[in-house]
Amino acid sequence: MKKKIAILGSTGSIGKTSLKIIARDKKNFKVELLSAKKNYKLLISQAKKFNVKNIIITDKKYFHIAKNKKIKSINIYNNFEKLSKIFPKKIDYAMCAIVGLDGLSPVLKIIKHTKKIAIANKESIICAWNLIHNALDKHKTQFIPVDSEHFSIWYALKNNQNKNISKIYLTASGGSLLNIKKNKFDKLKISDILKHPNWNMGKKITIDSSTLMNKVFEVIEAKKIFNLKYKQIGIIIHPQSFIHAIVKFSDGMIKIIAHETTMEIPIHNTIYDCKHYKAKNIFNFKKLNNINFSNVDIKKFPSVKIIKKLPVKNSLYETVLITANDEFVKLFLNKKIKFSKIFEETIKMINRTEFNKLKKIQPNKISDVIDTRNLVRNKIKSYYLN
Repeated sequence: MKKKIAILGSTGSIGKTSLKIIARDKKNFKVELLSAKKNYKLLISQAKKFNVKNIIITDKKYFHIAKNKKIKSINIYNNFEKLSKIFPKKIDYAMCAIVGLDGLSPVLKIIKHTKKIAIANKESIICAWNLIHNALDKHKTQFIPVDSEHFSIWYALKNNQNKNISKIYLTASGGSLLNIKKNKFDKLKISDILKHPNWNMGKKITIDSSTLMNKVFEVIEAKKIFNLKYKQIGIIIHPQSFIHAIVKFSDGMIKIIAHETTMEIPIHNTIYDCKHYKAKNIFNFKKLNNINFSNVDIKKFPSVKIIKKLPVKNSLYETVLITANDEFVKLFLNKKIKFSKIFEETIKMINRTEFNKLKKIQPNKISDVIDTRNLVRNKIKSYYLN
């Protein structure tokens, strides 16, 4: 029997890689649903290639353009309200790769319609893990993280209980600025900062990699997913990006998870339940002869200090942090502020009294997260865009 699949955000990098994997084994899969925000042309092309009967285009303008094409073989929806109609029974697997907090509502909506969900959306996990966790428990849906670091931790822990963990280390490449002096950061061109040495990623995450803010987010993510304390999670610089996670257990044993710098490996393993993966190339073990580790230079990457400010329990403060960073990265990419101002202004924003109070408030519904995001956005616009 074919495994029934849904891919939310199929026109992005994670979505396209997922379909690439499925294309090699079409006889064993039936893609039931694909979604995108604006890229309706690619979405329709994907639907035709994989004989998908249902697609969702969330941007109203492009939804109407696609709808007017009157494609008889494809049902086109504008939102995720008709999932019960699309899925009369639970499907086998859903990949959720919609970028940003736009992905939160779709994640929560599709959980009850799938036996297994792979989430590549760190913002949803960081800002609303308690909502996601409750939905997973309620609908008895298996969850697997997709980020290479968190997938590697999950893989390392498959036969071990979390209570046996002594310490987890997330590796950071250091991004494009690792070997550049801090006093030269603001003199660099945006194009120089966007040249990541190992990964081909979008602009936003590449900037977050250069500030190490992405590692701050990954620490929060790991803390929530694996029910750890912040003191149990460390960050180490590993420029080669071959080692994705190191797990130290209380009995003295250490697991090190390594794989090539491609997201195809964790994605493939979430689809196939860590079975049947055949790597295209044999891993070159000579690469392991030149592995380097070092501590994070706090003066160069001050963003990691934010971890000490984070509340122990799930709160709306994480949404403040995510949103503030997002907005200041946008301002930098639009040449409105200098690179150094991304961290400086983010710190100022999250330190505001009105936002510090949110450390004690847990999100109880999606609107709590979205309202907080909008509040922070409007505050930044009033200060920096007027």
